[in-house]
Amino acid sequence: MEHSPKLAALVLAVAALFTGACVAPLDPEAEAADDAASQPVRSHNALTSNALTSNALTAEALTSKALTSNALTGQALSGNSLTAQALRDPSARTVLRYIASCALPAGERLTVALDDDELSFPGELGLAPSWGQVGGSCDDACRSWVSGCVLARVNYLGQKVSLSLRGDRAELRADKVERSAYPMREATYYGDIFAEVPRYHACLPPEASAIPRVCGPSLETCAIEVAGSCDSLCDAPSADGSFPNCRGKVRGRSGKLTVEKTPHPGSVTAFLH
Repeated sequence: MEHSPKLAALVLAVAALFTGACVAPLDPEAEAADDAASQPVRSHNALTSNALTSNALTAEALTSKALTSNALTGQALSGNSLTAQALRDPSARTVLRYIASCALPAGERLTVALDDDELSFPGELGLAPSWGQVGGSCDDACRSWVSGCVLARVNYLGQKVSLSLRGDRAELRADKVERSAYPMREATYYGDIFAEVPRYHACLPPEASAIPRVCGPSLETCAIEVAGSCDSLCDAPSADGSFPNCRGKVRGRSGKLTVEKTPHPGSVTAFLH
């Protein structure tokens, strides 16, 4: 397999977005506790923007073709020298943890051998289960859903917050009890964290003007680009309040921002208590 330096770059880039605070090595006992406490759609998050945007994994180590064109399995990742090297960085491991959590279903784990250790990343939401099978890969739809899920779990302070993640997927359906427990629509997240030039987008519901959980005190310095109102960038909201098929804004050759023509099917709306 030919290894591109871009994979290492993507892993680092995604890692930076997730680590504004220190990232501790993965603790097996803490991981087990998280698994027992969390449920699909009621997902905790503590991914800092620094971890996502840094080069801990580099734009090609945990993202891009080196990652998405192969199965999300321990054998595939361990056999990729570039990815294995990137995973020595705690930020890169944090990013992969969130990727695996979004992609793989609960009860499954991505286990990667690194030197004399084993790194274990539990699945949770199952938005791209076939990626974790032997011979699997991550196509455009997979990239979109995993990206939206990962971006929705960024936290400015690196603190865990209980979320209801909703979207046009069976795995993201919320029942009446959950909708009642998480009534506050925060924002919708979408993009492509695996692209050569990663796209981190969010849009705001009509009643919102900020995303303090994700962006902190200012939208201007947010690692995720807030494209505007979801009403103007997405299809009409679904019955559960989530916005589907949202579009970001890209800067053209003239330097002017324009709305993307193609929507992101993997648009994930976060709701808070």
